[in-house]
Amino acid sequence: MTGVHTFALPFSPASAPASASASAPRLPAPPQLTARHARAAELLCGLRAHAPRLLLSERDVRRLAPGVTAWLERGAQPDAVRRTLCADLPHDLAYPAGLLAHRLAALMPPPLPVAPATPAAAGPLQNCDDCDRAYRAPEPGRCRGCEAAATAA
Repeated sequence: MTGVHTFALPFSPASAPASASASAPRLPAPPQLTARHARAAELLCGLRAHAPRLLLSERDVRRLAPGVTAWLERGAQPDAVRRTLCADLPHDLAYPAGLLAHRLAALMPPPLPVAPATPAAAGPLQNCDDCDRAYRAPEPGRCRGCEAAATAA
């Protein structure tokens, strides 16, 4: 038989009385992700395109987004995070969010080293009044060579 089979649900919203649907409890709207976590949430939602077994619920994405954000703040590129989370998945993966939470915590990259402070410049570039050579000083005047020659004379 090559026909299309339809199955009747024991209770469908169309057949429900108006009073039953009005009294049904409503789920609260899920809280919105902060802007900081939006990029991390996009990365987590896109994991299923690379590994179909990593289909995450909205709740799991909200729970894991801060961990991914921490990776990104430590200088990890999104592709590196994606590769780390999708690599060598076990065959019997029952709870993908648990595995991802473990990997995000256990494989967290170290923070980036603090860049050394650059020494403050001695001032903007000035042209020497005597020889027209460029030098740095807070105010116009003579370069060190011309100043030393003038002091020696």
